[in-house]
Amino acid sequence: MFKHGIDQDALITKFSQATAQQGEALRKAVNEATLKALQGRELTLANIKQVLGTVAKAASTGAAGSPLGTADVEGLLGKAFAGMDAALEQAVQAHRKALQQMVDQGVSLRETQVKKALGDIEKMEDTLFAAVRKAAAGAGASLEGPWAGVLKATQGKATGTGAQASAALEQLMDETQKGLRNGRELGLRAQQAMLDGYATLVSGVLIGMSDALQQGSPAAAPVRARKA
Repeated sequence: MFKHGIDQDALITKFSQATAQQGEALRKAVNEATLKALQGRELTLANIKQVLGTVAKAASTGAAGSPLGTADVEGLLGKAFAGMDAALEQAVQAHRKALQQMVDQGVSLRETQVKKALGDIEKMEDTLFAAVRKAAAGAGASLEGPWAGVLKATQGKATGTGAQASAALEQLMDETQKGLRNGRELGLRAQQAMLDGYATLVSGVLIGMSDALQQGSPAAAPVRARKA
């Protein structure tokens, strides 16, 4: 069954049939499924929530049918979290690049739509954890321990998503200050035209990033951002 552009049945099967040694393959499968689903829609926070929720639920459903022991299942669910985190990290990068383009052309970060985009970046990590907590709450008793272990191991630590978000916000603020000092500012009409097309722009940036990675472009490889 497909939901939000995700083949849930395929993910469920992968998790239910995976061995303890196939964790990395699962991480890659989750990452690809999440990223592909994000690319197929406007990159709004609401759409991101839907995608993460669907992926987390599929992983949970599949893991519930796994014959593996608690520790191994926790390891597989941890890989699912890592796959979603890596995909969301790219989504943050896409937002940063799109906003950077706008800032470079003189759009003010004080604009309402830009403020919302910045707020969404700040909420990315919380959205990831919320999706996982919801999947854990809806899982059966057999997954209570494994999901609790995953959340304990990841909360309070810097996820890739959180690190990217902090670095992106810091960089955008710095660039805005430079733009103000240089007197760079667009007219109201030009700013509004760019703002109206923001959701489409950021989705296109995410697709372009993935295309470049698939072609093996060294310059396109994602860089792990430092925690601001």
